[in-house]
Amino acid sequence: MSALNITKENFETEVLQSDKPVLLDFWSPRCGPCQMVLPLIDELAVEVSEAKVGKVNVDEQPELARAFRVMSIPMLSVVKDGKVVKTAVGARPKSDIKELLTEFIA
Repeated sequence: MSALNITKENFETEVLQSDKPVLLDFWSPRCGPCQMVLPLIDELAVEVSEAKVGKVNVDEQPELARAFRVMSIPMLSVVKDGKVVKTAVGARPKSDIKELLTEFIA
């Protein structure tokens, strides 16, 4: 399964009410570094069953981008129990992305 497409319509159900930590990738189709990270996000969505993995297209979801104060992309945020617990900006290797998330998996 690939990463969930997170929108303002499913944000509350998929992210805020999630019983698992959620890794969100804020991205844009016109962002080169974002395109490098997207396949890694999809791979992690398959590999990590203890968490949810989602992506937010900032061009299509400006309300969510504003709510998360996205200034640069790609931006990764981990949400646990409805709160942002970790954020990282910029492209990074898969191992670093996975490490962001695994510290919040029980």
